[in-house]
Amino acid sequence: MSGKPPKLSFLEKAGYSVGDAAANFVFQTMILFQLSFYTDTMGIAAASAGTLLLVGRLWDAFFDPLMGVMADRTKTRWGKFRPWVLWTAIPWGVALVLAYTTPDWGTTGRLVYACLTNILLMTMYSANNTPYSAMTGVMTGDIHERTSLSSYRFVAAMIAQLIVGGFTLPLVARFGHGNNAKGWQMTMVLWATICLVLFVITFLTTRERILPDPKQEVSASLDFGNLLKNGPWITMFILTVALFLVTAMRGGTLFYYFQYYVDQGRLFGLLQSLGLTSAANGAAPAGTWHSLLNTFGLIVDAARTNVFRWASAC
Repeated sequence: MSGKPPKLSFLEKAGYSVGDAAANFVFQTMILFQLSFYTDTMGIAAASAGTLLLVGRLWDAFFDPLMGVMADRTKTRWGKFRPWVLWTAIPWGVALVLAYTTPDWGTTGRLVYACLTNILLMTMYSANNTPYSAMTGVMTGDIHERTSLSSYRFVAAMIAQLIVGGFTLPLVARFGHGNNAKGWQMTMVLWATICLVLFVITFLTTRERILPDPKQEVSASLDFGNLLKNGPWITMFILTVALFLVTAMRGGTLFYYFQYYVDQGRLFGLLQSLGLTSAANGAAPAGTWHSLLNTFGLIVDAARTNVFRWASAC
């Protein structure tokens, strides 16, 4: 590539960033709610649920490098990483809905189903997110533009985390109307649809510009060997494992903390002081903003019945 690398437009940076927002609709749902969904909605024992989650994570750790090898050797007119974002969009959505669907198969049947759909979801996550993450290296050769691109990406990820953390349980309660299994399934249909749209936007608005040297030696064994000799990569690997362990432990206990330890009366008082509760007659506070929040189940009714549904929605 000759000359100064071109600047990436705002549209391309924003378009790339929404791909990470889509990824976090799955990642944050898994971190915050997946364990409680398995135990309280699917009826799987806590030890079994924890084991199947471990199996899924171990499979993910094994499949990620394989996915990297496949993506790095993909050759299409759209590039080698970008097509995977599009190819996996629909399977990603299907896997997400299946993973949060509760079949009427009995305890053993649901356990097997949960294990298989969790592995399927982790596979689709890796098949999409591994090439997506590698795209920054081929969209531009300018290190400053790559940094800017990553900044856009993580802002979008934070927004998605806020949406998932704040809206998932109210939507489960609203869609389910007391049927938690149905509520989870319909909420995941919504999240899957949003993911599909965001992945298509990422594919349409981005371009791969950096091509590998055709004389470059290509070998999977050489790739893995170079990684094991790369000191900074090993350091980042160790730090990443530690970070995700802390994230998983914190996220996995957060729901239970609010369910069993936070004083519900004081929490209701806090929401009331913020104008996020309905009047005694059941009417939500007036105003467009409150009407919008009430649509998504974010206005607590005076009898607190929807607070109970939220607490039992998982």
